[in-house]
Amino acid sequence: MKKIFSVLFVFLAVSFAFAREYHVSVHGNDTNNGTIAAPFRTISHAAREAMAGDVIVVHEGVYREWVKPPRGGESDEKRIVYRAGDREKVVIKGSEVIKGWKKFKGDVWKVILPNTFFGDFNPYKEILHGDWFYDHGRVHHSGEVYLNGKSLYESATLENLFKAKTLEVNGKKLYPWYCETDKNNTYIYACFHGFNPNRENVEINVRRACFYPDKSGVNYITVKGFIMQQAATPWAPPTAEQIGLLGTHWSKGWIIEDNVISDSKCAGITLGKDRKSGQNVWSKNPCIDGATHYNEVIFKALKEGWSKEKIGSHIVRNNVIFNCEQAGIVGSLGAVFSQVYDNHIYNIWTKRLFSGAEIAGIKIHAAIDVLIRHNRIHNTGRGIWLDWMAQGTRVSGNLLYDNTEEDLFVEVDHGPFLVDNNLFFSPKSLRNWSEGAAFVHNLMAGYLEVYEERNRYTPYMFAHSTQVAGLRNIHDGQQRYYNNIFMIPAARKSFKISDNRHYMWFAWGLAVYDLSSHKMMLAGNVYLNGTKPYRLEPAYLAESGFDPEINIEDKGEHVYLSLTLPDSLKNMENPFITTAFLGRTKISRLPFENPDATSLQIDTDYFDNMRNDKNPTPGPFEDITTGKVRLEVW
Repeated sequence: MKKIFSVLFVFLAVSFAFAREYHVSVHGNDTNNGTIAAPFRTISHAAREAMAGDVIVVHEGVYREWVKPPRGGESDEKRIVYRAGDREKVVIKGSEVIKGWKKFKGDVWKVILPNTFFGDFNPYKEILHGDWFYDHGRVHHSGEVYLNGKSLYESATLENLFKAKTLEVNGKKLYPWYCETDKNNTYIYACFHGFNPNRENVEINVRRACFYPDKSGVNYITVKGFIMQQAATPWAPPTAEQIGLLGTHWSKGWIIEDNVISDSKCAGITLGKDRKSGQNVWSKNPCIDGATHYNEVIFKALKEGWSKEKIGSHIVRNNVIFNCEQAGIVGSLGAVFSQVYDNHIYNIWTKRLFSGAEIAGIKIHAAIDVLIRHNRIHNTGRGIWLDWMAQGTRVSGNLLYDNTEEDLFVEVDHGPFLVDNNLFFSPKSLRNWSEGAAFVHNLMAGYLEVYEERNRYTPYMFAHSTQVAGLRNIHDGQQRYYNNIFMIPAARKSFKISDNRHYMWFAWGLAVYDLSSHKMMLAGNVYLNGTKPYRLEPAYLAESGFDPEINIEDKGEHVYLSLTLPDSLKNMENPFITTAFLGRTKISRLPFENPDATSLQIDTDYFDNMRNDKNPTPGPFEDITTGKVRLEVW
């Protein structure tokens, strides 16, 4: 036995002894040996050299390249690490600087680029398309034009450029650009509003991504500390390969941390599938409905090895993601068993020139055993969207506000999934088209929508697995709501919500379920300022005339919440929430438990303070005092 351990020790020592640290610098040369004294010039060259266990340190500067790592690590302990140098500003761009602009007419300039400039990928020929993409009756190219780091917007016609139409986005005016191509050249026209583009920093997208393998199965990679910008990413639906500005390409075990991701034409970070299981299959065969197509994609993925052993288990943390027109983070099938936490995601889908069913701050299909925790998500259209197979999922301690669609959309999931300790401050807090959910200790300052999706049959899985156990439609079964606070901000008292429709209901508070005939499990909920309980709710607190005086202050790096809570909260008796208390879901027949199959309990609040296990406080804050308070929530 001692001999075996000795051999193993020597093997590990030799393995780590041969691990290397490569350096990259804008002043380097790819003919160098990659040491700190003789660094490489490109990250891509270092990627071709690196083996499992190696570290690539990239030093300050701007790198205009698409990094396609040809290989990954061998395990979590022996990965390939790409990181920016300590306290160094390292920028990877999918764009190039363009000079040679000529005055065309009025405030419009023109540049002519030979098609050979773009190589085998020309974003000004590439048209956005795909399943669930809505072009609004016009063409959208994957390219973009930037003036001093700020993107312009693509005009549908050349004539609109002469009208100098502006697009108002987040209080800033954006000016239009337009493109045409022929056999030999690409022509780009842009309105620069008084700026001379030859004297300013004008860039155009020329690469599809900044960091994305061109093959699947590149595992155990760390990407840390970079600024990545300006990529001509394609539309990324769940039925296609999902190429992001930064993406994992159907791999396992990535760590994506401390990066700043911005200005992707579509998606910022992708944790998605590859092409083998289907590529825009619905667009190619619209005779079959999209749900059937996606079920076929799921079974094809299983045949190709979709499992915990091969796919997912990523960590995405401490990133800042903004100015992406589809999603901050998107993943179909490839995000399973992952953790997404401490990210700041904002300004997603701001131009709104196109739309589609994949637009959100975080959009995940098959969020199996996925943790989404303590993210700040605002100005995104939809905040978090869990579509199909959210099972073993936990959405915990997130801050969402100023999202125009809703903060959380759970669509055709059978559960179990847990939503706890979140702050939902947008006009619509929740769109619930699922069953088997538990909503616990949340603060919801928007209205709710409920829908029974009886036309789509979607999978539920065996516990902690990608293996399909069965298919079922949604009948709004067994919703659990415990210890939540519902309120209407004074500014929304006159806010009109839609009337009831067939199988779809809207309301402030859990009265949204009044027309549902299915079993509800509720206790300890609080209703303020006109929100209403479920008609058969057994135990709750309602203060209809109490104004919570709620207000969110976005101060940039910090966010503050002001609110007032009634003294009557002190008199409530509320359940302590555990796996045993929540029971099992009706359809998947599984318990609400941790991904490792151990029991869970909601024993901490939004701030990670310990909860009273005898009588916890309703809402996301355990130690909050009644009356008026002001809290730093980010």
